[in-house]
Amino acid sequence: MFKDRLEAGRLLAKHLLQFKKESPIIFAIPRGGVPVAYSVAKALNVDLELIFIKKIGHPDNKEYAIGAAGLNDYYISPGEDVSKTYIEEELLSVRQRLKEMQAKYHSGKTPTNIKGKIVIIVDDGIATGKTIYETISVLKKLEPKLIIVATPVASKHAVKELSRIADEVITLLNPDELFAIGSFYENFQQLSDEDVNYYMKNSKLNNAIV
Repeated sequence: MFKDRLEAGRLLAKHLLQFKKESPIIFAIPRGGVPVAYSVAKALNVDLELIFIKKIGHPDNKEYAIGAAGLNDYYISPGEDVSKTYIEEELLSVRQRLKEMQAKYHSGKTPTNIKGKIVIIVDDGIATGKTIYETISVLKKLEPKLIIVATPVASKHAVKELSRIADEVITLLNPDELFAIGSFYENFQQLSDEDVNYYMKNSKLNNAIV
């Protein structure tokens, strides 16, 4: 069990030092992944950035991800039987939420070009991996050199699924099943917008990927 997200990030960073010389870009999944990524970025002395990509849910079950969208690109899993109209409506809705997030955390910042760069996606825990899987599908269109997923705790199923699309998946704990990420933390309090802004303002750099 981890004391809190900051400690988990420090422990995770020890397994990411192999990438330090190549100055990777650390992307946090807001909000929970931000403190973890903050510790990682500090240890590697590199940028801390937010990834503004959200899943697109199925019309019959919004929790089931059929794709993901950023502000300028999106991805829909092949074979999903959904209408073009639904996708267009979801893109408008998702991008509106992303613009609101960008205004809160990254107003006026320049988008980051990740082409040819090593990208490390950090979250505080991964239960199924479905949303991050779809997120990686969007990122791949931007042609990074490598995509690494790093998290303190992830289910074995999530690691298996993400290993199919990410170049590497790095975790500290791998339970057979993961029902509650918070059960692996002594302190797992909900993060506010102020908390996120604090970590971003105190990081080395704070740009955003869109």
